[in-house]
Amino acid sequence: MTGAELDEILIHRWPAVMRQVMADGSDDWLKGFVRSIARHGKRPGWRPTVKQSHIMRQLAAQVGKQPDPAMEVIER
Repeated sequence: MTGAELDEILIHRWPAVMRQVMADGSDDWLKGFVRSIARHGKRPGWRPTVKQSHIMRQLAAQVGKQPDPAMEVIER
């Protein structure tokens, strides 16, 4: 994972991933994983492992495809 891709995921997509995972609340391992990535992502020299990168990309892609239930359409 490049530095730019890591920044994109952590800054722009990870907050939405965390909201979605915490709202679902069914998978304790997944909740722990997203919290762990958020915590580690704050460290300046941290880089995800290959396995973490793969899971992060999958989660970011899944959340990008799902509509945000908190978002309200202004005009119909």
